[in-house]
Amino acid sequence: MTCMASGKQHKHEAILHFEQNHLDRPFFLQSAQEATNKTLQEAFDYLGPALENPPLYSDTGAYAHLPQLKCFEQSVQASEPIDIAFVGAPFDTATTYRPGARFGPTGIRLGSRRLAKHSGHSVENDFNPFDGQYARVVDCGDVPVTPMDNRVALTQIQAAHQIIASYTPANTTTTPKVPRIITLGGDHTITLPAMRAAYKHWGPLSILHFDSHVDTFRPRIHAPESRYSRVNHGTYFHIAHDEGILGDETNMHAGIKGVYLDSGDEAHDRKCGFDMVKCREIDSIGVQGVIEKIKARVGTGPVYLSFDIDSVDPAFAPATGTAEPGGWTSREVLAIISGLSSLKIVGADLVEVAPMYDTAAEQTGQVAAEILYEILTVMIRSPV
Repeated sequence: MTCMASGKQHKHEAILHFEQNHLDRPFFLQSAQEATNKTLQEAFDYLGPALENPPLYSDTGAYAHLPQLKCFEQSVQASEPIDIAFVGAPFDTATTYRPGARFGPTGIRLGSRRLAKHSGHSVENDFNPFDGQYARVVDCGDVPVTPMDNRVALTQIQAAHQIIASYTPANTTTTPKVPRIITLGGDHTITLPAMRAAYKHWGPLSILHFDSHVDTFRPRIHAPESRYSRVNHGTYFHIAHDEGILGDETNMHAGIKGVYLDSGDEAHDRKCGFDMVKCREIDSIGVQGVIEKIKARVGTGPVYLSFDIDSVDPAFAPATGTAEPGGWTSREVLAIISGLSSLKIVGADLVEVAPMYDTAAEQTGQVAAEILYEILTVMIRSPV
């Protein structure tokens, strides 16, 4: 953002920082290698100006009444241990259809109101992820994401992940290396900076991707307008593959049912290291068959789980940007995730909740919150 006053041009400090460091980049985002070289102090400094004037649609309570920390303040970083952190990424300026996912973190947290330490013991798993016995779980609030420049916004999200990962774990048995992060989106582009941050600590990641769409679409073919447009919520896995973030032949889509953009998309998806469980396969192999296919594919290494709410049928989760009828039910999705307890999930996100398309009963927000409850349970029960 710029303005003219007394003949001088003024720019936000975050934009100046970006332009000074990346003006000559052939592609507008940092490479994975450059991104991992930012010092912790540089990450704090980068977010500092935005924290003074965060977006008005951010930071509206905590997920499931968890302790809410101001994680991006250095005084807090020095005194508060964390095992697993929720963090909001209110970003939706790289979506290609209906916008509104910047309000997703708020909608998900509102949908989680009935979950808490004293109302969180699972009937199915006989386990309470909120009781603090095995992990200290907190909500770090929202990253102060600018809605004006995607280059700055995605860098802000990555800096926030770097800061959270610098906290000392509270339970070194279940969290021996760094805190694990669950990000509330936001459109699906936010997965790219989250994966880049996780890659720094865990190396190549096996991706478990619940979605209606493959999101490995080729930027130069499907977003040819500019270099700026090529990073969006349908291309980020292609970019992550090019950067070496993804594991080789250990990545899995689950629930795919959306159309391809052209006939070469499926072959290109396989070149990016993905296999898939198509949505209708559940009719023949059942929930247990889906679980077994996922486990066989992603293996025993570090897994990043990314969940697009549009993988759930819009009868159960209508509030999303690119709804696709014919999806899995909420019960099927919860059962599948619950069955993944052996996976070593090092990071996760839930994205594309756009509350303004929801029902008056906050249906999608509640489904999203319940899915995150199951993901959190799996993460705590499966030490990394």
